Amino acid sequence: MNVYIANFGRENYEWPRCLAVGYVATMQDERLHPFWAADDREGYIEQTLAHLKTAKGVTPVKSTASRWYNLGTIIMESSGDLWIHRHEDRIWWTMTLEEEGSIELEPDPKPAPWGSRDVYFYRKPCRPWSSSDELGRPLRWKAVHRKAHDFLTTEATLQRLGPDNAAYARALVRGEDLSEWHDRREWRAKTQTGPQAMPVTYGDARAKTFLQMITRAEDTARAANGQSVERRMKNKEFRLGTRTEAERYLEELFDAQEGMCNLSGLPLQWIGGDDPQMCCSLDRIDSDGHYERGNLQIVCNFINRWKSDGDNTEFIRLLGAVREFP
Repeated sequence: MNVYIANFGRENYEWPRCLAVGYVATMQDERLHPFWAADDREGYIEQTLAHLKTAKGVTPVKSTASRWYNLGTIIMESSGDLWIHRHEDRIWWTMTLEEEGSIELEPDPKPAPWGSRDVYFYRKPCRPWSSSDELGRPLRWKAVHRKAHDFLTTEATLQRLGPDNAAYARALVRGEDLSEWHDRREWRAKTQTGPQAMPVTYGDARAKTFLQMITRAEDTARAANGQSVERRMKNKEFRLGTRTEAERYLEELFDAQEGMCNLSGLPLQWIGGDDPQMCCSLDRIDSDGHYERGNLQIVCNFINRWKSDGDNTEFIRLLGAVREFP
C-alpha cells in the first residue's frame, strides 16, 4: 500500500467534488494529454517547459515537468492506496478502489493565463473520504504531532511518503498507538519548549536559508579563483549579481522545483527544520561550471555531499540504481 499526500487543483478547486463524489484526481493541460497518452515523456517535458508554469507562475525545471508527467499514471493505476489531504484544521483520508478511473475533457474552472481553457481530469474512484480515524476519533491538524506536520502536507500536487512516514500515516488513520514515533528523540525535540527551542518563523527560515546558500556559493567561488595552493583549482565564479538578485533567483528556482530536491525528489527543509540533512543546499549541475543561471539546482544537504564534484548525469543513474535495488 502506497501512501500519498495530495492537493487537488490550483487553490484546491477540485477538492469539494473529490469529497462529495468520492475520488482522487489530477488535471492535465489539453495540449499535454496527447503526449501522456502516447507515452512520450520527452515530448511531454519539452511542451511543459515551453508552455506551462507552476502554481506560483514560475517556469518549472525539467525534473518537475517529469514528475508532472507521472501524475496521471499514479492516479489511474492507484488501487488500495491510502490518500491523505489536509483542508484547514481537518485531515481527510481515503483508499482508492479497483474500479477503472475516468479521463474527461472539461472547462478549467480557474484557467491560468498560460494554460488551456479546457483541461483533462484524471479521476480514480475511492472510498468515502473521512476526517476521523477508524475508531471514530476526529483527525485535527492541530492535534497531530508537530513532527508529522513536516510530511502530512506538501507544496507539490502529490507526494508519496517513504516507508517510515507511510507507516505513521497508516497507524494514524487506523487509530493505533503512535508512541513508537512520538518517543523518538528527534520527535520529542520537536515539542520542546524554552529559549533553545523557539521556532523559526517560515519567512525567517526561508530568508536565512537563501542567504546561507548565497554565502556558501560566494565563499566557494572566492576559494576557487584559479590560485595555486597544493593543486591548481578551476575558476568557479559567482555570476548571480547582487545578493538581492541572487535571492530572487533562488526563490524562483525553489518554486520551479516545487520545494523538492532536484535530484532525489525529496521535500526540502529550511534552516531550523528537524533534519539538517534535508535542508536546502545549492549545487552546480556541471561541477566544473560557474554559479550562474542554468547551472544551478537546489538539493538536500546529504545529496550535495554525496554527489560532491561528480557528474550530474552519472549521479542520477546511480541514484536510480539504488532505488531499484530490492
